[in-house]
Amino acid sequence: MRYLLPLVVGATVVVGLVSPAQAAGDEWSADLNYKFVSWGGSPRMGLIELEPHRLAQPANTVTAAVTGDGVVDVRGLRPDGQWTEWLEAPATLPVTTSTVQTRVVLSSGKASRVKLKASSTPAASEDVSVAAAGRSYRVYATREGLVGGSTANGHTIRSRDHFVALPSRRGLAPNNSGTYSVQICASNGRCEWAPVWDVGPWNTKDDYWNPSTTREMWKDLPQGKPEAQAAYQDNYHGGKDQFGREVANPAGIDLADGTFWDGLKLETNSWVTVTYLWTGSGPVGTVRTSAANGTVNVRSGADSDTAQVGLAANHAQVRVTCQLTGESVTGTQGTSNIWYRIASGKHIAKAYVAGVSGATSC
Repeated sequence: MRYLLPLVVGATVVVGLVSPAQAAGDEWSADLNYKFVSWGGSPRMGLIELEPHRLAQPANTVTAAVTGDGVVDVRGLRPDGQWTEWLEAPATLPVTTSTVQTRVVLSSGKASRVKLKASSTPAASEDVSVAAAGRSYRVYATREGLVGGSTANGHTIRSRDHFVALPSRRGLAPNNSGTYSVQICASNGRCEWAPVWDVGPWNTKDDYWNPSTTREMWKDLPQGKPEAQAAYQDNYHGGKDQFGREVANPAGIDLADGTFWDGLKLETNSWVTVTYLWTGSGPVGTVRTSAANGTVNVRSGADSDTAQVGLAANHAQVRVTCQLTGESVTGTQGTSNIWYRIASGKHIAKAYVAGVSGATSC
């Protein structure tokens, strides 16, 4: 169940291009005129995502000025090829990088141009995305529903869909992307790997998985404890969310219907263990499938006859702990007898995973 409308409602987010002529060293700009913007949500907001920009020299700080309405989010490409979280500009990124990406978030009216500047501060802030396994916390999960509606990144919600919502746009992946994905495991032993495509429940600036030094709001709460949980259980903030609404459950994640019913086999809202995969390190791959249900089976072993113990959604990223030889499988990536272990007792066929590099043998 959702208590926060998505940030963006409507068609797919439109990409704004930055031409070479617009870039000048570490200063560049983008013309936003005539770009389609998806609007909707409560409060009403829109989103325009720009192409990644290659800097003239490495930097870790980005400032932005918007002509018209809006704020700018920025993220940087880490040395391992993964992105940092989105931070609202002016922002100091957790790494010094040669590639940044920006998006313009609108609340009313329109924006005609965004100007950006990158520079280096004496030292980058601590990179919190280095723990090998990634951060994991036990949080309360609710079912999102809203079939036919749109998520914050412009995805139209299908019946039995597979994605999740987190209460901060810092971990919001672009549509048809799994740059921010989670592993959710239920007490019954089943897990699903799914992309973060929506913002909620309850709050929009509660990146509770981050330490207090970088958490956007509610810095006095323990790391890993959602504000909604504190409000519901402890009467934190008078029992209300950031918008002043009475919090009716302790939810820290929303699950699309397919993730809820088919991936985890849940029957009611439940406590689950969530791993925020972008906070980890090591080999990573992206799930690719043309299956009608948009998922790939996760097995207990390297053989299709072993038990199905979960699902991995199309576009989701998975962290590969090691690889092993097993049954040959033909899938979207061709035929292969290599299987990846993506958690203890959880395996996925290489034939459905793209882009893995550096995986060691089990």
